[in-house]
Amino acid sequence: MKVIITENYDEMSRKAGEIVTEIVKNNPNAVLGLATGSSPIGMYDYMVKEHISNGVSYANVSSVNLDEYVGLDADNENSYAFFMSKYLFDRVDIDKKNTNLPNGKAEDKQAECDRYNALLETMKQDVQVLGIGSNGHIGFNEPGTSLDSVTHVVDLTENTIKDNSRLFDDISQVPTQAFSMGIKNIMNAKSIILLASGKNKAEAIKGLVKGKIDISLPASVLQLHPFVTVIVDKDAASLL
Repeated sequence: MKVIITENYDEMSRKAGEIVTEIVKNNPNAVLGLATGSSPIGMYDYMVKEHISNGVSYANVSSVNLDEYVGLDADNENSYAFFMSKYLFDRVDIDKKNTNLPNGKAEDKQAECDRYNALLETMKQDVQVLGIGSNGHIGFNEPGTSLDSVTHVVDLTENTIKDNSRLFDDISQVPTQAFSMGIKNIMNAKSIILLASGKNKAEAIKGLVKGKIDISLPASVLQLHPFVTVIVDKDAASLL
């Protein structure tokens, strides 16, 4: 595990963006595993800048996203499909047909999980981007999730609903379930980048880097992956 400590969020974003764009330049057909939330927004801005200024092309790139809320369609401004279009897909030359997320409006949830797992079997991520929750969750894999888990429906914890409510007009609007890649799906990626900023992530980062591997802190499983880069600002790294 490689740990890069940066001065601030902007430097963290630039470092991550440099890694991802280098992967795309070396392999124009790369499969990018993408994440939502505040952590990767700056990285997406860097990727867009490199596309516009330096001609980095995503025309042949494919993507798979970590998760999606149950019950929200792609046009809902709180869906992760909408987020990805807003911050990345609509700003670069990627073919939307090559972008993949779970279908939040799927009527048969288990069938949708099975569909997404089958897709992931054929699309091994060249890099999987992750954030981390204050409780150590990756994707929506909350503490207690099996390390062998694959795409599944998650009942969101009260803590996660509260954390995510800042993005909604009212906490009552936050979905209570989500589709999420499982830990096994994440670990199948060829390489992994995990981003974290802020002191509220310091305990989780300490457990990830220095703690024992335990389902009580799902991110700790990343210690078993051969190619993980953890990029954190100095506040998130304050307990290392």
